[in-house]
Amino acid sequence: MDGWRNVAIAGVVGMTLMTLSTSSQQTIPLKAELSASGQIDVAGHSTPYLIHQLPVSSFPNLPAAIQTVLNQHGCRIPQTYEAHRPENVVHASLERAGSSDWAVLCASNGTVSLMVFFASAPERPMVLATAPETERLQTHDPSGVLGFNWGIDPASPQRVHEAQSGLQHRPPSPDHDALEDSTIDHRAVFHLYAKGKWTMVDLPE
Repeated sequence: MDGWRNVAIAGVVGMTLMTLSTSSQQTIPLKAELSASGQIDVAGHSTPYLIHQLPVSSFPNLPAAIQTVLNQHGCRIPQTYEAHRPENVVHASLERAGSSDWAVLCASNGTVSLMVFFASAPERPMVLATAPETERLQTHDPSGVLGFNWGIDPASPQRVHEAQSGLQHRPPSPDHDALEDSTIDHRAVFHLYAKGKWTMVDLPE
């Protein structure tokens, strides 16, 4: 699922895809798939939406402590309308070089949260962003049914450095991964943890 996705969009309802799943997860297990659906108002018209979701158990590589926290929060993992395999669970070195950390999009009670779990404290997730599910939707096929468009990816130091290539004063590559946060067919943003806090990576206009 790496790389930009160039999909014709008839209309965008929400904001902020590139996704990466662990290599052991090849196809979405339909029997485990859940969904959230309903109608929202778009330009004065009642418009249907459908968001496919997966239970936490669909991601067996997640450490048990993280699965426990996600289940306590009632999390399901929302899938983009382009998904062909489980996505929106990321394993990367987000705290520092060589660390084994995780990031997850958690859908619960109509809200989606971007949660990060450092290996040093898996029981204390950090929430980098939240949004109502209905603000992360867009049309994507002739049916007009809205689908989920928010996804996350790990961003290697090289990926971050390449994204900053247009800056007048381009900083050196970071020494560990960032988290790429994007909406299908829109420019991504990068969350980088450094010096004890999360920052947004500077990108060219």
